[in-house]
Amino acid sequence: MQKPRSFLEKTYLFLKGLAMGAANKVPGVSGGTVSFVFGFYEELIYSFKKINLVAFKLLINRRYKSFFKYINAEFLLLIMGGSIFSYFSISLVLDYFLDNYELYVWSWFFGMIIGSIYYIGKDFGEWNNTNIISLITGAVIGIGISFLEPARENDNLWFVFVCGIIGVSGMTLPGLSGSFILILLGNYVLLLVDSVNELLYIMSNLVIGNFDILQEPEKIRYLKIISVFTAGSLFGLVSISHLLGYVLKRYHSIVTAVIIGFITGSLGIVWPWKKAVFLQNNNTLLFDKKGNKIVENYNRYLPDLTSAETWYAGFYIILGIALILIIDFYGRKKK
Repeated sequence: MQKPRSFLEKTYLFLKGLAMGAANKVPGVSGGTVSFVFGFYEELIYSFKKINLVAFKLLINRRYKSFFKYINAEFLLLIMGGSIFSYFSISLVLDYFLDNYELYVWSWFFGMIIGSIYYIGKDFGEWNNTNIISLITGAVIGIGISFLEPARENDNLWFVFVCGIIGVSGMTLPGLSGSFILILLGNYVLLLVDSVNELLYIMSNLVIGNFDILQEPEKIRYLKIISVFTAGSLFGLVSISHLLGYVLKRYHSIVTAVIIGFITGSLGIVWPWKKAVFLQNNNTLLFDKKGNKIVENYNRYLPDLTSAETWYAGFYIILGIALILIIDFYGRKKK
């Protein structure tokens, strides 16, 4: 039985949720990696796994206290509350830095992921042939995903539901960026930019009593899209967590080796030196509802070692690695 968490521990969990939420929104960065590095990945998986028939029976029978305890609701509310809050706050700050200091932000992420590979791998244990093959398999899959070509936008509700399942995978699979997968599926802007903006616009109108907004077909379309996407995300969280909970319990070292490989392969996605390729139609740039150019993919290139900008980027890579090492040192000191 887990002892009650102190106020400070609850605050730390909420802050970790903030970090995971911000990471989930950035294409190329995995919220699952954040949860793995900050040490709450397995609790997250096993907590979602508890959302099952037993939990629903407790809820139907109004045994709310038992339900709350069974699903580890305090933990889930702190982590998910932090993630949701981050999406509308911290991630906006992150958007600003990506717009104005893109190279340095990607460099920082790159360094953090390098540090994460060390952090996860240092206590791995024995590297036998099976684990090495699992590591290589994860790395190959991660590298392969980073070089896939994106599809075009598709608002079919069944496809949107599938996007929800796949997009949320970044929270449950370290190294896999749900946002980047949505770019590959062609629906990143539709689901994480336009639909969210429309939802906020609709909610703000409803708050001031303007219910006429619900008569506009375009607004209803976006409400359907965001609702189906949310349903797919919830279904994906629970179903993938059940699967991962099963394999983690039985094949822990193999799964961990695959995750280390996958995170290593994802370095290709967050490679700092890249130029955005913007979405076009008949040689005309396409923009989202905020007037921003829509990123379709990235072209990677080697850094210019004679440029001061490259050395600044190198500093931020080191800073990212140092941050993970500091977290590691702090964690060891607590033990």
